[in-house]
Amino acid sequence: MLITPAPCPDTKAVPFARHLAAFGDRTALLTHDGEVSYRELAARVADTARRLGDGRRLVLLAGAHTVDALVTYLAALCAGHPVLLVPGDNPGALGSLTAAYDPDVVAAADQQGTWTIHERRAGSAHTLHEDLALLLSTSGSTGSPKLVRLSHDNLQANAGAIAAYLGIRADDRAVTTLPMHYCYGLSVINSHLLSGAGLVLTDLSVADACFWDLFRETRGTSFAGVPYTFDLLDRVGFADMDLPHLRYVTQAGGRLAADRVAHYAALGRRRGWDLFVMYGQTEATARMAYLPPERATSHPHAIGIPVPGGSFRLQPHPDWPEPDTGELVYSGPNVMLGYAEDPADLALGRTLGELHTGDIGRRTPDGLYEVVGRVSRFAKILGLRVDPERVESTLAGHGITAYCAGADDRLVVAVLGGTDATRVRRLVARDCGLPPRSVHVRIMAELPRLPSGKPDYRALREPAPEPPARSVPSPGEPVDATRLCRLYAEILDRADVTEDSSFTSLGGDSLSYVEMSLNLEQLLGPLPPHWHTLPIRDLLRPEEKRSPTGRARRLPGIRTLDASIALRALAIVCVVGSHIPVFHIKGGAHLLLAVAGFNLARFHLTSAGRRDRARHAGRSMLRIAVPTMAWTALMLLVTEDYGLPTLLLFESFLPPRPDHIAPFWFIEVLLFLLIAVVALLSLPAVDRLERRYPFGLPMTLMAAGLLTRYDVLGLREHIHLPSAVVLPWLFALGWAAAKASTARQRLLVTAAALATVPGYFSGEPAREALIMAGFVLLVWVPSLPSAAPLNRVAGVLAGSSLYIYVVHWQVFPRLDHISGWLALIASLVAGVAYATVAARLTRAVPAWRRSRA
Repeated sequence: MLITPAPCPDTKAVPFARHLAAFGDRTALLTHDGEVSYRELAARVADTARRLGDGRRLVLLAGAHTVDALVTYLAALCAGHPVLLVPGDNPGALGSLTAAYDPDVVAAADQQGTWTIHERRAGSAHTLHEDLALLLSTSGSTGSPKLVRLSHDNLQANAGAIAAYLGIRADDRAVTTLPMHYCYGLSVINSHLLSGAGLVLTDLSVADACFWDLFRETRGTSFAGVPYTFDLLDRVGFADMDLPHLRYVTQAGGRLAADRVAHYAALGRRRGWDLFVMYGQTEATARMAYLPPERATSHPHAIGIPVPGGSFRLQPHPDWPEPDTGELVYSGPNVMLGYAEDPADLALGRTLGELHTGDIGRRTPDGLYEVVGRVSRFAKILGLRVDPERVESTLAGHGITAYCAGADDRLVVAVLGGTDATRVRRLVARDCGLPPRSVHVRIMAELPRLPSGKPDYRALREPAPEPPARSVPSPGEPVDATRLCRLYAEILDRADVTEDSSFTSLGGDSLSYVEMSLNLEQLLGPLPPHWHTLPIRDLLRPEEKRSPTGRARRLPGIRTLDASIALRALAIVCVVGSHIPVFHIKGGAHLLLAVAGFNLARFHLTSAGRRDRARHAGRSMLRIAVPTMAWTALMLLVTEDYGLPTLLLFESFLPPRPDHIAPFWFIEVLLFLLIAVVALLSLPAVDRLERRYPFGLPMTLMAAGLLTRYDVLGLREHIHLPSAVVLPWLFALGWAAAKASTARQRLLVTAAALATVPGYFSGEPAREALIMAGFVLLVWVPSLPSAAPLNRVAGVLAGSSLYIYVVHWQVFPRLDHISGWLALIASLVAGVAYATVAARLTRAVPAWRRSRA
């Protein structure tokens, strides 16, 4: 057997790190730069091991999904140097653990992304036990000085056990979905390298379409997920994806609901892959139990059976007197040596022989184990284990009195009034390694207590009323993430905005898009393309766009105007001007209908879950219907122009009357189509179909809409066909335009428009030309060169277009006899004024309700 040469062959080491060369020319790593064979990997590991030297030293390694990080990790294990593995994306954790443990060598990427190995001293400042191989923070406590001490045998045994029960083969390729510093993510690396299998190194999220392109291109066979990962899989339509090489999916890092286990197990059975539900802790290197896939559908509550070489016993617990129930105590070769809380503990050998998990378990009659409770208050948040007591202690060290509890997939922190909630969230997120959106800070007059005086953590877990909306930032305030979060919260009326939020994730729509873009442009200058999909934090630095391989491309920063905003502004001016008339440029309303379909797809058909999509779209429909009906109700009191059908937005569905046009036909058609689309996508099967074929579905609906567009069935001779039944093809074309991601798709949707618009308005070629020209612009020119004043004017008109359309019917008849241009300007000004009043009322009413609550 070929063995990687090591500078200190008599030193204890992890066997699989020394035996890489035995797998020869098999592919070990796949990256955006190419493939690395095991032979090449072994050579690089040997070179780095020689650089680390003969004498054992403590190596602090900033984990990352890069070849350099992996080579350094393997080189240290190969040469017997203990590794302190920290998150590479958390400078705070790296700094605090460097200060606490004074490593001899620090390996990390610098600010330019260059990998460096910094030798802080020639020898070691520590006494290192001969069995010590790896130091890990318990998952979630990434900045804590309390570490888990793992031996060479721990790593080898657990990697072997995992490889055995998963049946990892030489041709398997696992895609990295979890951080290297997280024991679950590291176990994927170890078990595949032990087996001579391949690793696809990437930082892409499963929510990113590029991830699945990479998965298919590299012939991925497995990936790992925590419970939150499966929420993301639901959103991206994983159930209908074509993944021909997928063999199995693993789940750990917290309990996945039993119904979700059963669902994914059944899905895997249908699609030809297995679901492995697993149970583990960092203190057991990674894994202690797994649920055989064939038993997942019948026993979705179970954690399964011990991994090969391990065993459980149930230690009776006074709070759980039921038979065959007690604290799960695990024994096996993967149980840690013990904890380390300071550098002196690195000299310790084994200090415990079995692991008290802190979980209350039950053994079922058929030999499976289930977790039914907890001994302590530890919580699993997004797969990370968090100690609420430690969070309270950390905040106390900053002079903040707080109660902390885990609730679902969030950490709730209650603090007294006068405390800066943003500072608390930042401190907790940084200390626990959680995303800020998972830390919910409650400002309370008094912290909740039980009659005994003890903290009332149950009350803390109860849902809290929404806090008052935050005000718009004042001029002169520094432009930072906090200010942008306040702006998003105000405009979108959301109290849960964090730096990781984006416009689309917060439910932004076409109406708020214009207002938000104008405000952001005033604060930040030119906005990058697709700014509405970017997290707030990324708006504050030069934008980068990632290719499917993970490489970055710089986005242009010239001042431009979004084409959809320009078209909305132009169309509403054309509509009002033609109604007066001061000119005859028709087709604006129909162009707006195509833009509405485009904006529906852009803002609402995102990767969010099915219910979130429906909720966001419903909010947008209310923002269209309520102002229209409110204005109509007011006009019913002062004029005789409108009737009950107009108020109910149903007039265009009635047979037409001579010399009368339903004034709000466009709004009625738009609402009808939005309701129909939301109802259609509320069906799980259609929702999955849309996620799998985002362009194909609207094109199919467009083709179906041509039945009424051309009246193929001859219905016009017998019944009245309202515009809402005739125009869906145009709305669907706009939808498809937003989802066209390739030149071929854009050509197809353009050709469909150019083929179907002509002839719709018999004898009005100019009207049809306006619609086609605007549509081509929407498809092929996402943004237009512009200037700041023009952006502001177009933004105000586009943002107020609905309100201008609603009020202009009552404004221009009172002025057109004086001057048509005066009537046009007055209609636009009145619409903008109504939009301003409506926006203030929209924000004031929820704030008033919250203050009353």
